[in-house]
Amino acid sequence: MTLLLNRSRITELLDPDTVMTGLRAGFLAAGPDVRPLRIRTDLPGPGTATALLPGVIDGIPAYTVKVNAKFPDATPALRGLVCLHDLADGELLAVLDSATVTAWRTGLAAAVATHELAADDAGSVSVVGAGAQARMVLRGLARLRELTGLTVCDTDPARAVAFAAEHERLLGIPVETVADPRHAAARGDIVVLATWSRSPLLDATDLRPGMHVTTLGADEPGKVELAADALRRALTVVDDLELAVAMGALGNSGLGADAADASLGQVLRGERAGRERNDQITVYAPVGLPWQDLALAWPVYRAAHGAGSCPQVDFLA
Repeated sequence: MTLLLNRSRITELLDPDTVMTGLRAGFLAAGPDVRPLRIRTDLPGPGTATALLPGVIDGIPAYTVKVNAKFPDATPALRGLVCLHDLADGELLAVLDSATVTAWRTGLAAAVATHELAADDAGSVSVVGAGAQARMVLRGLARLRELTGLTVCDTDPARAVAFAAEHERLLGIPVETVADPRHAAARGDIVVLATWSRSPLLDATDLRPGMHVTTLGADEPGKVELAADALRRALTVVDDLELAVAMGALGNSGLGADAADASLGQVLRGERAGRERNDQITVYAPVGLPWQDLALAWPVYRAAHGAGSCPQVDFLA
């Protein structure tokens, strides 16, 4: 029987601290010798379809395959499924809502990386793009460090105001909204970019000593949030070098592999340096890796299987 896990059931079963622990462990592990694949195609009209496979982590007897449809003007913009399979025989163990899985794993992985690379005393955060991913980054960061202030910027002013009010209540810190990404960047020790932008929002002149920028939007060809000179000026860390050049922040800005200083796994394992000085500028520029879906889907499946209260279906019936 295959468990069916929708958004409400997933969020009910998830714990951010557990997810971040699993994501950190995944980055620390050298991992099996399986190249991550992101297969993307444009659809007729405004949408794209993307498949991520296989999600594999040493020690977990399962793997994931994720299929997403992205429609920037739709609500939600991301729709699809994560299929969790038994690694021994391919049995379909569970089907999960991919929008929820993606928001949690992307945002919380970014929180882990941001905390690692930002200066120890960095407490003011600016988010550009007031959506699900920015929400999860903040949720994770608030568990990892003390946040002292928040600035929100979005192309939709009403959404920015709603996001600001929500997080002023949740975080208990001063929150303001601004209309321009550069004004937002000027107010934050930590800047989180999570947009659909296809042209740079910030360049090297917008970076100041000691700040950290996480750019989440450059996750497929054509999407750009940071200009090439900004990536060159900073110590730039990626999640996967090959993907960052093929379809991420590096390649989309016309840069090659030499523009990256390290992968996050190398930094966490101590193989490459991350931030070494408080006045250093750091950037985290992930694309998103298939194993991150497994890091979230597996504990959710285990919890749901133990609870015994989820809908199930026999696809072979």
